Amino acid sequence: MEIKLRVYQDEVVQTALRGENSIIWLPTGGGKTRAAVYVTKKHLETKANAKVAVLVNKVHLVDQHFEKEFSPYLGKDYRIMAISGDSDEKDFFGHVVKKSDVVICTAQILENALTNKDEEKHVELTDFTLLVIDECHHTHKDAVYNKIMGRYVEKKLRKGGNLPQVLGLTASPGTGGNRTLDKAVEHVQQICANLDSVIVSTKNYKPVLQKVVPRPMKQYDIVEKRALDPFGDHLKSMMSMIHEFMPSTASAGLREKGTQEYENDVVDLHQTGVHQENRLIAQCALHLRQYNDALLINDTVRMVDAFRLLDDYYKSRENNLLDVTYYFLMGLFEENRVELKQLASTPLYENPKLAKLEHTLLEQFKDQSSRGIIFSKTRKGTHCLHEWVSCNPELRRANICAGILTGAGVGANHMTQRKQKETIKAFRDGELNLLVSTSVAEEGLDIKECNVVVRYGLLTNEIAQQQASGRARAENSVYSVVATEGGRELRRELTNEYLEELTGKAINQVQSMNPREFRIKIFEIQKTDVLARMQAEKNRGKKEQRYNPAEVQFQCKGCFTPVCYGKDIRQIENSHRVNTNPHFERYYKVGGPVHLERQFEDWEPGRVIECRRCGEHWGMEIKFKKGAILPCLKIQSFSMSTPQGKCSPKKKWSKVEFKVEEFDFTKYVEDHLSDLDLDD
Repeated sequence: MEIKLRVYQDEVVQTALRGENSIIWLPTGGGKTRAAVYVTKKHLETKANAKVAVLVNKVHLVDQHFEKEFSPYLGKDYRIMAISGDSDEKDFFGHVVKKSDVVICTAQILENALTNKDEEKHVELTDFTLLVIDECHHTHKDAVYNKIMGRYVEKKLRKGGNLPQVLGLTASPGTGGNRTLDKAVEHVQQICANLDSVIVSTKNYKPVLQKVVPRPMKQYDIVEKRALDPFGDHLKSMMSMIHEFMPSTASAGLREKGTQEYENDVVDLHQTGVHQENRLIAQCALHLRQYNDALLINDTVRMVDAFRLLDDYYKSRENNLLDVTYYFLMGLFEENRVELKQLASTPLYENPKLAKLEHTLLEQFKDQSSRGIIFSKTRKGTHCLHEWVSCNPELRRANICAGILTGAGVGANHMTQRKQKETIKAFRDGELNLLVSTSVAEEGLDIKECNVVVRYGLLTNEIAQQQASGRARAENSVYSVVATEGGRELRRELTNEYLEELTGKAINQVQSMNPREFRIKIFEIQKTDVLARMQAEKNRGKKEQRYNPAEVQFQCKGCFTPVCYGKDIRQIENSHRVNTNPHFERYYKVGGPVHLERQFEDWEPGRVIECRRCGEHWGMEIKFKKGAILPCLKIQSFSMSTPQGKCSPKKKWSKVEFKVEEFDFTKYVEDHLSDLDLDD
């Protein structure tokens, strides 16, 4: 199939067609991927022994790019493979690369292959002649794109072989949170340095681009602050009672209830309680976070949704460790449960934002062919909004049929990848005409152009705003911001408009740099970054040796019971941390089975595991090679200490300050059989 480019697409691919590294900057809907397919085709036709890797940052984009773009245009003449986490081919990735002309995969699969020593799985960057990096603005800090490009830049500075050409694609590199032009320019230069590329955009055909991707009409749907909120006030009074139950020093620094700042404060307070092994403070902080979540839901959706959030939470805590703190916190909710439920069901005090949202949707869905997306901040929020839409008689009479779209995963309110695909297909085919989505729908997804996009109760950056706005591409489309008068969401949206304009100015300034001056600047940034990474790696090695694993004791975060030592932990392919001590099972109880959509080469999920004493969730059992049932642990569920004192809390296993040995399956089986013989 012949690839036809629009004039502005033809303009932005010229740098890449000369074999130079470049970042294509075009808005959502501007055809960046089609331009990349064109560059890939020309590269395969003209480059000897050409081999292309197309990297994406989300699993569903692997199949989307394969089915919608690369296979239709290149599949007849070239061998194209799509590999994601649920593909069997990832287990012999190196072999697949050798046999393919184009490989489309998640960046994490390539990163794993670059570090894997197994010949069947290992690849080198120099095995490829072109890297296409989708949504390349994510090439920063510790993101997987930047890990790959960090190796690339280091090899380049060391003159390490024939490196592949790089082609990045983005709708917005953003300003990196900076609010001055100089700092925004530095951010764009940093992205260019990370990708070893210049940034290109259309200069001669902006009117054509604007006609192809028209800007939606933006409207601010502003509501007055709720005059009376007895439900929210009652929640706040209960939170004050918890404050009084805690030591005065614990509650002294907490900021305004019902805000993100308050949530940050109670997260820190929980860590303090864990560090001090003070169950009263730790548990009160956990419960305060739930109340704060309920306040945020109350501010965004319905009171009944906020009540249900709390009610479900307390039902799940009924079998936890019994102590004074437990009886106080459980008793407080039970004493107020009936009154909260009554307040939550009083229409007089309902959220005024919902009435405004209803009006906006009814206006836009007068045309039966309309399509729309509501963007909400959290998975909980999307589920609450979806239920509201589905139960709303006015919206049902308008034939609005909504579906949920959230990120893939195995936790509460996550979607499976299969369900994501089914929802997107239903929206594209017209079975659904409204999506209630988290940020997952902002970028990358092949979603039918929309008549209306609603930003509902969101505090995000300028990149997210531009991506969401780009979804409203139908003729005469509307981009609505539903917010409270004088509220933080409105202030943030106005700030993002300024930052979007600042991004364009920063890119123009970088593009206007003298080529020699630009190369010198990029080289300086790259050299500094390589030295910083080398030092960080050196520090990481020292950190791993900081403690002897036999001295690091793990305690349950819920009740501080000592349960194991660092020497009991092993890692499997740098993905799972399991406890191999056979006596560990006395400390946990098992729950229901864990169901995962994907199948894995060496293991399958077993049952949920929880602290036998307090019910804290610890992770799950895994069945490894069908010969070992091992508890796979979440580091967030434990605190650690050494004879010298408490260790700082960790969110990732990679951050622990002792060396975790690789799991030796053969030795484990031999030891296990030996234990059985001894028992006999």
